[in-house]
Amino acid sequence: MNHGNKRSTVYFKPEIHDALRLKAASTHRSLSDLVNEAVRESLREDEEDLAAFKERVAEPGISYEALLEDLKAHGKL
Repeated sequence: MNHGNKRSTVYFKPEIHDALRLKAASTHRSLSDLVNEAVRESLREDEEDLAAFKERVAEPGISYEALLEDLKAHGKL
């Protein structure tokens, strides 16, 4: 057992658990490895999204109503 890891209980829907078990068996990886990889990827995506928001913070905003008016004015609605 790797003492650097933390233990947690996660509840999966039965069909998700079945898919994870099959993927783990077919890839010769543990369920924990698959879940850790998926969580890491999700966190990376969040990091990318936050960076994009930070880059665009100075861009002017537009209200939903103004967007609809603009689309209508340009014949797109």
